[in-house]
Amino acid sequence: MIIIWSTTPLAIKWSSQGIDFVTGVSVRMFIGASLALTLALILYRRIPMHKKARQVYLASALAIYGAMMMVYWGAQFIPSGLVSVLFGLTPIITTGFALYLLRSEYFSLNKFIGAFMGIMGLAVIFIDRISLGGQALFGIAAVLASVTLHAGSAVWIKRLNEPLPALIVTTGGLIYSMPLFILSFALFADPFPEQLPSRTLWSIIYLGVMGSVVGFVSYYFVLSRLSPSTVALATLITPISALLLGKWFNSESITVSIFIGTALVLSGLIVHQFYEPFIKRIK
Repeated sequence: MIIIWSTTPLAIKWSSQGIDFVTGVSVRMFIGASLALTLALILYRRIPMHKKARQVYLASALAIYGAMMMVYWGAQFIPSGLVSVLFGLTPIITTGFALYLLRSEYFSLNKFIGAFMGIMGLAVIFIDRISLGGQALFGIAAVLASVTLHAGSAVWIKRLNEPLPALIVTTGGLIYSMPLFILSFALFADPFPEQLPSRTLWSIIYLGVMGSVVGFVSYYFVLSRLSPSTVALATLITPISALLLGKWFNSESITVSIFIGTALVLSGLIVHQFYEPFIKRIK
């Protein structure tokens, strides 16, 4: 899951080269839905459609359609590494949702300090992006909206507490989101080009197979066994690896402000998640 999350932002950037972002995300999700449905029918022979299962699929579709559309649009205007840094705020936002929806979290002093440090890191990144114009700020806002939808979906699924296999949750979410992707493609996509750059084509295939199926299945498998906040800890690792991948393979610059902002975000996450357990161990 961590490897896929680290490479996804860069693959999203590459998958929109030569085509519009709506086409890129819609084709990716069509590939993912087709593969997931095939695997689900082979392994489980049917897709459960009782009331609770449909609610889980709806919660999954919220993240698949809403969050993916927002991150694809926003990724046009900011570096791929920064996309992953912003997703590093997932544990803090997830804890906020869990506090009110699951009653399984409480906002102690360390969580408040960690959230404050994360917001300060975000502010540093915002200030740095202002020099690049409004489009960069819109990109950051769109990715933050995507993070919020992703976190809300995770907590919603956890609250439903329906013991469905991870592949079934992924398949149901993809199926429920496909009408929206098809509608978006019909209304907003540019005419499909006669020839796609090979890097764009392979990025879409990679995202359709690994990002939309293997990645989501891994995510929901872990989510079914751990708390949403614990699952979100993967975002402590992915910002660093994604920044390095963007620099090495896409020549993306890492400014001093992005470095400082990233350090604040990750430091805030460490305080937010690990300070209290660490103190308890010492005692």
